Amino acid sequence: MEVESSFSSISSPVFDGENYQMWAVRMETYLEALDLWEEVEEDYTVPEIPANPTLAHIKAHKEKKTKKTKAKSCLFAAVSTTIFTRIMSLKSTEEIWDYLKVEYEGDERIRGMQVLNLVCDFELQKMKVTETVKEYAERLLSIANRVRLPGSSLADSRIMEKILVTLPEKFEATVTTLENTKDLSMIPLAEHLSALQAQEQRRAMRQEGTIEGALAAKHHNNGKNRKQKFKKPHAEGDNSKTEGKTTAGNRKSGVKKEYPPCHHSNKKGHPPFKYWRRPDTRCNKCNQTRHEAVICRNKNQQQNEEAKVTDQEEENQLFIATCFVGSESNENWLIDSGCTNHMTHDKELFRDLKPTNITKVRIGNGDYICVKGKGIISIASYAGTKLIQDVLFVPKIVQNLLSVGQLIEK
Repeated sequence: MEVESSFSSISSPVFDGENYQMWAVRMETYLEALDLWEEVEEDYTVPEIPANPTLAHIKAHKEKKTKKTKAKSCLFAAVSTTIFTRIMSLKSTEEIWDYLKVEYEGDERIRGMQVLNLVCDFELQKMKVTETVKEYAERLLSIANRVRLPGSSLADSRIMEKILVTLPEKFEATVTTLENTKDLSMIPLAEHLSALQAQEQRRAMRQEGTIEGALAAKHHNNGKNRKQKFKKPHAEGDNSKTEGKTTAGNRKSGVKKEYPPCHHSNKKGHPPFKYWRRPDTRCNKCNQTRHEAVICRNKNQQQNEEAKVTDQEEENQLFIATCFVGSESNENWLIDSGCTNHMTHDKELFRDLKPTNITKVRIGNGDYICVKGKGIISIASYAGTKLIQDVLFVPKIVQNLLSVGQLIEK
C-alpha cells in the first residue's frame, strides 16, 4: 500500500491530441502500476451486495467500485480540457478508452497511412552541418520508434544503414573502415554510434588545437607588428639601415646576408650596387648625378618622367614591388602580392614561349628591365605538375615570382 500510495503522487501523462500512441503506452503503464488497468481493459459490472452479505462481500464490492471510479478519474485527469469535453458524457472506462483509440489512432487503414508517412519522413532525413552524430541519431530513432508503435517493424540495421549513407564526407574514412572490416548486421547500433562519436570527438579536439595555435601565432605577429610600428623612423639619407634589407629570395628563407664594407660608404650590411648615393650613378628621373631614382627628391621632374613613360603607348610596362636585378638567381618560386604578373628568369621552364607586347617591367629600385617573351610553364607541386599560363620571361630578374592577383583571376 505504501508503494501504491507513493506512485499515485506521480502525475499521469496528459494527452493533448498529438502522439496518441506514445500517450497510450505511457498511460497503460501508469494504470498497471496503480493496479487499475483491468478496470479499463474489461468492462465488467460491479455485482450487487447479496441479501445476507458477509464482511468479505462488502469489502470486495467496495474495492471493485472504488477501482472503477479511480480508473475513470485517471482517464479524465490524463486528457486536456478540449478532449475532456468530448468524453465527459461517457459512463464506463472502456468506452472512454475505445473512443480515444478510434478517434486519434484510427482504423487499420489510417494507421497504415500514418506509418507510410513516417517511413517517407525517415528516408528523407539527412544530417545537418551543425548537427552532431548523437543529435542526428536521436532524430532518426524518434521517427523509427513512432513507426514501431502501431506494430510495424524497422530494424536497427536499417537505421544504421541510413546513418552511414547520409553522413557528411568528413566521416568517409570511418564509414569505409566499418564496411570493410565488420559485418554491419552483426554489430549493435550503439557500437556503431560510439565509433562515429569517437571520431567526431577526435576531430573536434584537433580543430580546437589548430584554432589555439592560430590564435597564438596571431598574437605573436600582432606583438611583432606593434614593435615595428613604434620603431623610430630612419632618416632618408641613412642607407646603413635600409640597404641591409634582404632580397625577396633571402626574405623567404629568413636569413640576412652578410656583406663586406662598401667601398662607397665604408659601411656594412649592403652590396656596393645598392648604395643609392654613388658618385658614378645618374638618376633616370631628374637626370642628375650622385643619387639613384629611388631616393630622388625632384618631384616635378619625377612626375614628368612618369608621365612620359605613361605616354609611351607602344610599350606596355608592369610594376614589381619586391624584386631586384642581380647575378645570383634563385630557382625557388615566391608568391608575391605586390607583383602584377608571373615572371621567371629560367627559359628552360617554358613549354611554350611567344613574343609579347609587354617589353619592360619596373622593379623595386625604380629601374626598368626587359621582357623577352610570355608563355606557359610547368611547376612541380605536392599535388602534381601544374601548368601556369601568361608567365613573363625576364632574364635579369633574380627571383621567380607568382602573382597573387593573377592567380585569383585564373
